Amino acid sequence: MSISFEDFKLNRQILNAVADAGYTTPTPIQEKAIMPILSGQDIMGIAQTGTGKTAAFVLPILMKLKYAQGNEARALIIVPTRELAMQIEENVKIFAKYTDLRTVLLYGGLGPKTQIAELKKGVDLLIATPGRFLDLYLEGHINTQHLKFLVMDEADKMMDMGFIGSIHRILEIVPRKRQNLLFSATMSELVHKISGDFLKNPLIIEVAAQATPAATVSQALYNVPNLKTKLNLLQHLLKNTEEFSRLIIFCKTKTVADNIFHFLERRYGEDQVRVIHANKGQNTRINSINAFKEGQIRILVATDVASRGLDVSSVSHVINFDVPIIIEDYVHRIGRTGRASQTGDAITFCNPAEEYYVQKIEKLIRQKIPMFNIPEGVFIEETPYEERQNIAREIDLQKRKDDPEFKGAFHEKKPKNTKGTVSAKSGVKPQVKPKNNKPGASRRKKGPKFDAVHKKDRKKK
Repeated sequence: MSISFEDFKLNRQILNAVADAGYTTPTPIQEKAIMPILSGQDIMGIAQTGTGKTAAFVLPILMKLKYAQGNEARALIIVPTRELAMQIEENVKIFAKYTDLRTVLLYGGLGPKTQIAELKKGVDLLIATPGRFLDLYLEGHINTQHLKFLVMDEADKMMDMGFIGSIHRILEIVPRKRQNLLFSATMSELVHKISGDFLKNPLIIEVAAQATPAATVSQALYNVPNLKTKLNLLQHLLKNTEEFSRLIIFCKTKTVADNIFHFLERRYGEDQVRVIHANKGQNTRINSINAFKEGQIRILVATDVASRGLDVSSVSHVINFDVPIIIEDYVHRIGRTGRASQTGDAITFCNPAEEYYVQKIEKLIRQKIPMFNIPEGVFIEETPYEERQNIAREIDLQKRKDDPEFKGAFHEKKPKNTKGTVSAKSGVKPQVKPKNNKPGASRRKKGPKFDAVHKKDRKKK
């Protein structure tokens, strides 16, 4: 028997806000998590992106906070990126619109003055990235004594980004008596370790196998020999404007993202494509995401800064121009499409050096990604010499990771000529025998001036 939000013990203000947002049936993670959170249990939720996990912890927290009280935060939600922080704030605003609860958003990239001013007005719920939270705490702008809830969202991404030290510092400054909620798409060793420090006898809720892509996403893999052929394939796919109506193209570096952006901008105009990565200013990133959400632009080029926290409905396609090196990011990238029970397509371009990571991704998600042949209309370029060398070097490094004894084409070779060098074993410089041992051989090496003087001596004799 299916249940509705009315079956949860939520107050009328929250239920009205949920109805206004158009939600009628809870998702599996909401169905399993809301009641235990309301009852005060610690939760570890394993759920892929796009499953509605934000509402799974926001709704019961809003219910338990009820109304504005005092000036200090009573709930803290820690997230890895500013994009995810902004996305959660949007959800909180939607669900808390009939309450007087106050939310403050804290993240880096902008000056802290405005955020400090908001904190001084009073706050009930804080949403923050670890670095900015600790900065403002150490400056005396945040009092943690009244915290009753601590949420860590996208814990696996926080561990990947190196926040484990910051998380431990946060755990030292929050009250011991609190309710803890941890959500992650995958259960890495570091997530398992931090959960042991963070949670007390948690209820583990797993709504899908770890790192399983959403069933609503169709996957495709193209083996593409080089960069130019990737560009040709991308251009070929984008000709189908009706099918590829709104898409995100993921790249592994800022340089590649900028190059793809300029390539597409020349063909489709700046009113059709934007790029976001860590070097872009915060306002630029916000404006680009909003323009994409509102349908003003068709294509968003991004690094993994946008693979989490970017909740846009009706994204028709995700294209992995590069295979992610952090293999867990694959699940989060393709989770940008096929959200909220809609269908979507995820397409991955893979060169020979990236096959190594595809195999690891398939092992992680426990399924083979369907492979397709490059369409006939796509011109397959010859791989330039330098790119061939880079690919071969990368493959050597991968083999060496798996087998430290492996010696590939690019291992360090011993120098052929060791004359005059110091022996590594003895530390003694080897003696070099002169090629000509005849008398006067060493004298002739000294040059014409030396020979002329000695010629005169011989004449006198």
